[in-house]
Amino acid sequence: MAAGYGPASKERGGAVKRILISNDDGIHAPGLKALVAILKPLAEVTVVAPLTEQSATSHALSLHHPVRIRELEPRLFAVEGTPTDCVLLAVNEFMPHKADLVVSGINHGQNLGEDVLYSGTVAAAMEGAILGIPSLAVSLASRKSADFEVAAGVTADLVENLLNTDHPASFLINVNIPPVRKEELSGVRVTRLGHRVYNNVVTKKQDPRGRDYYWIAGEPAWDPDEESDFAAVSAGYVSMTPLLMDLTDAPRFALLEELKDKLKT
Repeated sequence: MAAGYGPASKERGGAVKRILISNDDGIHAPGLKALVAILKPLAEVTVVAPLTEQSATSHALSLHHPVRIRELEPRLFAVEGTPTDCVLLAVNEFMPHKADLVVSGINHGQNLGEDVLYSGTVAAAMEGAILGIPSLAVSLASRKSADFEVAAGVTADLVENLLNTDHPASFLINVNIPPVRKEELSGVRVTRLGHRVYNNVVTKKQDPRGRDYYWIAGEPAWDPDEESDFAAVSAGYVSMTPLLMDLTDAPRFALLEELKDKLKT
């Protein structure tokens, strides 16, 4: 972590503002370091992040083994667990005062469309929202570029506005930032989740002893939808998508009511 991480105490409106930062790329990830550096001037920052990479762990919670914590510096904790573990432990154990905002990221790679269901980055932010804290999941939409400067600047702008704006007690925003220079950003769009299908999802290979093994990967093919997060990022826009924790598909109530009347039970 960057030198000089120590105490910080910034006030907005006469009160200290507190930000909890987590991620799924791990405590030493460059995206997290960039995020910490740019948010420290805005608020008191606490970092609780996985000790090792936890990408695609979704909303996993460690229930069958103890979770160990290493305090590397004041308000800087490495967790031998998942992103969800990190936020849950931070809120209930390591932050004596409730955070005003949870920021998860900056993830190295996009979290668009159905990716949000698998993403540890989104899961950390979702846990914050479940616990009643406004939360952001932030991703640099590229696996190739490792330049987090623009993404960090966009995040700081968004965070500063949120800290100074009245808003609901809890919400979750998924933010994807294209890998372009600041002057090349087209702007910001409020989007919905896109839809994609992965091609060549499973690759079968054999080890030197003739035993089969498999890689789960693939390249996404996106449905055309100009209002989607994928379309926005592809056009050079920052994508902001509000997400809900309630997965109830209300329009399907009528179908299930009809089915219910046909059941023998």
